[in-house]
Amino acid sequence: MTERSDAVVLLGATGDLAHRKIYPALKAMVKRGTLDVPVIGVARSGWKLEQFQERVRDSLDKRTNDATSPPAEKLISLLGYVDGDYQAPETFARLKEVLKDAKAPLFYLAIPPSLFGPVVKLLGESGCAKNARVVVEKPFGRDLASAKALNHTLHSVFPETAIFRIDHFLGKEPVQNLLYFRFANSFLEPIWNRNYVDSVQITMAEQIGVEGRGKFYEEVGAIRDVVQNHLLEVVASLGMDPPVGYWGEAQRDERIKVLRAISPFTTQSMVRGQYKGYRGDVGVAPDSDVETYAAMELHLNSWRWQGVPFFIRAGKSLPVTATEVMVILKAPPQQVFDEPVPPQSNYFRFRLGPNQVAIAVGARTKTPGERMAGEEVELYVCNATSEAKEAYERLIGDAMSGDATLFAREDSVEAAWAICDPILDKSGPAYRYEQGSWGPREADRMVAAFGGWYNPTQDGVGRGT
Repeated sequence: MTERSDAVVLLGATGDLAHRKIYPALKAMVKRGTLDVPVIGVARSGWKLEQFQERVRDSLDKRTNDATSPPAEKLISLLGYVDGDYQAPETFARLKEVLKDAKAPLFYLAIPPSLFGPVVKLLGESGCAKNARVVVEKPFGRDLASAKALNHTLHSVFPETAIFRIDHFLGKEPVQNLLYFRFANSFLEPIWNRNYVDSVQITMAEQIGVEGRGKFYEEVGAIRDVVQNHLLEVVASLGMDPPVGYWGEAQRDERIKVLRAISPFTTQSMVRGQYKGYRGDVGVAPDSDVETYAAMELHLNSWRWQGVPFFIRAGKSLPVTATEVMVILKAPPQQVFDEPVPPQSNYFRFRLGPNQVAIAVGARTKTPGERMAGEEVELYVCNATSEAKEAYERLIGDAMSGDATLFAREDSVEAAWAICDPILDKSGPAYRYEQGSWGPREADRMVAAFGGWYNPTQDGVGRGT
């Protein structure tokens, strides 16, 4: 199927994800002229179309401060609604009637993962899935076995070319900028390897805690929530070889090579943490050992990266909200001056969020005076623009066009789970850490031999300590 989707069906239409991310993205698409087809909401809220329209207006008002502009009103006019149980055949019979003459619908599953399988089967049995595409939200399974089972269920109804496993991180402008910077500049490739790179650090920090989502987090934890998908995708972006082209399968072929080269995690190569106060959140067990912080060391068993450690960490209730990459270069091979060059002096720093699109290069320059002494400087470029597409807008548009470049392929999802599988629910204790700190001190030993952790700043301008 190559034609563009002629209808969008959103299952989970009254949920939080749709309200926060999807409706603003759809309005942005209308504004750009890339969405002019029916948008059918499906939910089990007991609502009528008018209530659904008000829900969308509320989303646009709160998320974009724009519920009355022509694009917003145009989106409202495109809406349809089907109310019913997700596991009832009659719901999908009504949906088929509402779709009418749509020949290539796109189904977006913004529903709990436990419903993915039943909904996909009913889409197939009702005839709705004919010539259709399906977008599946993360988490795609909760371990390797469940991911394989879900892939099997999806393939019983949809071909792989019609399945779009969404990870919004791949659609973010800063992640796209990382790839562009890597492969559009000839000066980088000669040093982007084990001969010049000493180590790599990736930090995904959030100031907030679970904020009332304790019940959800008890079932997920930091490893399932962001390590298995977001952070391993960043590793793939950093470690991949140049693809033969950007579009099609070329990029995805290179990404899977990186994931297959990563040795599975072990309990000896990771530290888990839990912020103090987490157990007091609604839905959290009083003796919970679920991690809100995870740090780990991984290695890529490839010619390019052999011997270079990649340190990744993610956590909640940390000092800032930021996602950054530090690619730290090796020290000069000989000390020419009396003053030794400090570790981590030369590096590339990539700011991946939440708002900045920034790249910085760390270097040393001489301080004024008689002595041959130096100081650290950073060459910093911020590329933020209001014209950039938000991740969900880009990805929904790509799915409607059938472009899977920025979506996870079956083999890459299973490879990522294979890396994480050995430590899921089997790792050591979650060390307690203070809210507002950089996590448990036990994680500091992991990077002690490489100059310690690099801690991002809140504004992303300048190097943190």
